[in-house]
Amino acid sequence: MSVLVGTSGWQYDSWRGVLYDSKLPQRAWLERYVEAFATVENNSAFYRLPKRETFESWQKRTPDGFVMAVKTSRYLTHIKRLQDAEEPVRRFAGVAEGLGDRLGPVLVQLPPNLRAEPDRLAACLRLFPPGVRVAVEPRHDSWWTDEVRELLTAHGAALCWADRNSRPVAPLWRTADWGYLRLHHGAAQPWPSYGDQALRSWAGRLADTWPESQDVFVYFNNDPGGAAVRDAVRFAAAVRRRGRSVSRTPARDELGVS
Repeated sequence: MSVLVGTSGWQYDSWRGVLYDSKLPQRAWLERYVEAFATVENNSAFYRLPKRETFESWQKRTPDGFVMAVKTSRYLTHIKRLQDAEEPVRRFAGVAEGLGDRLGPVLVQLPPNLRAEPDRLAACLRLFPPGVRVAVEPRHDSWWTDEVRELLTAHGAALCWADRNSRPVAPLWRTADWGYLRLHHGAAQPWPSYGDQALRSWAGRLADTWPESQDVFVYFNNDPGGAAVRDAVRFAAAVRRRGRSVSRTPARDELGVS
């Protein structure tokens, strides 16, 4: 199992003095981020879909081997609610292709009030270009059925494992030969950090589910105060203790991580 560890986004003011030197201009933050991490989850496309030229600029500013996961537009998931998905998926895919070989998994995060619509989801998944990895993050309990599990498996789409308050909020189904985990906020202090036991538990779950030969993407979404950066470093260490390979993270002493 190759575990790729990063954060959900990179442009956070509270990371000054954590990952970014206080004097480093914001325009140089991406270059600093890619020195420290080999992957990032880009959430900006969810709120406002960037132009293709923006994705192309990210491709040019990141090194070979860097992976950028991209969250789909809320127009597809929260406004259209997966209905008539052909145009929004085509538009999204057309601009995200600007990342070239940097493009990683695409995250389809569903609204918490969207009840299970398996037919809509299946039609949507069929629209993504071949070879694009798609992770789906349902957030309503009605999705937890055998039908949905089989649907995801049939399309090679990964069920997004998710954590809130240091606990899984979804079934831990393996529906693809790769995995995707989002850690939204932990239960340790200072909030929203994760405790050691929670990080060890997640490292163990991944190691018990995917073999060394398969990729798992892990993103920390608890950005306030730089918690995501520090927790990513500590989580990577927990994965290594399980004897698994993991992508680069900042040096612990660089961030003051004990």
